[in-house]
Amino acid sequence: MEHIFNQGQDSEKPTLLLLHGTGGTERDLLPLAGMIDPEASVLSVRGNVLENGMPRFFRRLAEGVFDEEDLIFRTDELNRFLDEAAGKYGFDRNRILAVGYSNGANIAASLLFHHRDSLMGAILHHPMVPRRGVRIPDLAGKPIFIGAGTNDPICPPSESEELRMLLEQAGAEVELHWEDRGHQLTTGEVEAAASWYSDLGIG
Repeated sequence: MEHIFNQGQDSEKPTLLLLHGTGGTERDLLPLAGMIDPEASVLSVRGNVLENGMPRFFRRLAEGVFDEEDLIFRTDELNRFLDEAAGKYGFDRNRILAVGYSNGANIAASLLFHHRDSLMGAILHHPMVPRRGVRIPDLAGKPIFIGAGTNDPICPPSESEELRMLLEQAGAEVELHWEDRGHQLTTGEVEAAASWYSDLGIG
């Protein structure tokens, strides 16, 4: 998978896995990493799927309707890539914290739903529920931040609340942060995520 790896100043810190939204690239979220933890290593990945020329992490059948078969395949593919990247770059495979926006947040949530040990935690900006009716692995103690917009036309508030409920039922420790905005990623939301991350004391 096309990607950027930036070695951080402090190898004890988690590696931040950056996952862009539809039409983005591996460069889009680099400024977020600097706001969340400027000393952490960064692995920023470009989605392997194209939709009308726009990179994505998995196919969809329509707006808000995921191609579940492709979602599962791409989730497994990304999980294997993380194994390979940890070996190649020498970072701790067990200390990866995802930072995803929109489609990138959805594939990060899918990693949590399908691979218990894929992530130590996640910052999910405007995610949807990746799959319904599936057994989610034990996520006991995993810290997860969800950023959501009260007027988000793509990811309605009920979607954010349902995802929080499902993750908490699996044992994750979830903070749901609301912005009185739409689907856009605001500075206030990123600052809230950075404050949440700082309070974890894992950096």
